[in-house]
Amino acid sequence: MPGSPSLAAIDKQAGVGHRGTNNNCSGAGNGSRLDKQETGPPMSTLMPVGAGALPRHPSFLLFVISRAFSRFSGQIAAVAVGWQVYELTGSAFDLGMIGLVQFLPTALLVFVAGHAADRYERKRVVQVCLLVEALTALFLAWGAYTGSLTVVQIFIAMAVLGTAGAFESPATAALLPLVAPRGSLQRATAVSSGVGQIATITGPALGGLAYVIAPALPYGMMVVFCISGALMTGAIRLTQPAAVRDLATPNDLFAGVRFVRNNPAILGTISLDLFAVLLGGATALLPIYARDILDTGPLGLGILRAAPAVGALLMTAFLARHTINRRVGMRMFQAVIVFGAATVVFALSHWMWLSVLALAVLGAADTISVVIRFSLVQLATPDEMRGRVGAVNFLFINASNQLGQFESGVTAALFGAMPAAVLGGIGTIAIALLWMKLFPTLRDVEKLE
Repeated sequence: MPGSPSLAAIDKQAGVGHRGTNNNCSGAGNGSRLDKQETGPPMSTLMPVGAGALPRHPSFLLFVISRAFSRFSGQIAAVAVGWQVYELTGSAFDLGMIGLVQFLPTALLVFVAGHAADRYERKRVVQVCLLVEALTALFLAWGAYTGSLTVVQIFIAMAVLGTAGAFESPATAALLPLVAPRGSLQRATAVSSGVGQIATITGPALGGLAYVIAPALPYGMMVVFCISGALMTGAIRLTQPAAVRDLATPNDLFAGVRFVRNNPAILGTISLDLFAVLLGGATALLPIYARDILDTGPLGLGILRAAPAVGALLMTAFLARHTINRRVGMRMFQAVIVFGAATVVFALSHWMWLSVLALAVLGAADTISVVIRFSLVQLATPDEMRGRVGAVNFLFINASNQLGQFESGVTAALFGAMPAAVLGGIGTIAIALLWMKLFPTLRDVEKLE
């Protein structure tokens, strides 16, 4: 696409610096304010490491294993909590409430969490969060084992998990550029996502099977995975120690918001994800589809939850070897449209095989959006601000996923599960088409470098 802007050109138009996209990695002679202020290891998109060589970097390997353990825990929780709440109440509204109670801590603490990721050693922040999640899972395991666990207690536990996640996610996102080999962030993002998707594939199925054996067992598995993830994170060795910064000021806390607002490519990307997934959150209704429409049980629910990850894993395997080098912006919009179409197919399906296929396509399309969004945000953000910008991004992601779960539960309670899912898929397509008009600079991004 001749004349289409690169990410670096869009950053220049927005008045923000872009680290690591210049041929001169030291920043000499380019006059960039952010390049002159670099304190961490420079990040370049030059001379990328092949996908097969990435696991030979110890810190990157520890990072992705830790993320896999954390993903295992989260996916097992989604199956166990979703099935248990629906079994206790039979209410679609209560299913939606699971997402809301997880999102509220994120909305309240997002800016504090972002600053914590920039001020304190990031791997220690992640470790503390994983240990809090392990203790919460232990509480759930004991309550399920004794039969005393109530819906209110589950909601409280999910709020604690949401709080831990609010601090864990920006710190984790800010770690990846520091453990990825130079020049390989897009490929490292795909590999990291792929390893996480393996956990996402097997995690729900294991969670469903474990719940069939004993309701307390999935929560016990969460304890093991969270503690293992904390140990792996602690073993990561960075090339430079994290700098300890001064105490936060109100200006510092909201620096991430200003950065996103002044960069139309980033603003368009994360707001597209917010509204598209907010409307297309049909996966929140999987317990209803599994029991009432597809006539399957907890194990079938685990398979349905794993299906998007199967598609995502296949796509990440492709992207790890074949990075997106042309028409990046248009590819992201096309992926969101496919996501919405797959949601509609799933919503109308009464056959297990078609539902699984639609969810796999949905997961593959979502992965394209995730890789582009993460690479764009990280490449355009200086290291000293990655925690705060990552927190804003995480707020948008959580708003789309967890508020989308709440929205799906409410609309399903009002109109029924199938009409709610169909409307959500159609709305996702409409949002993608509208955003193409509202953010032409994002649509016309030719490449990330």
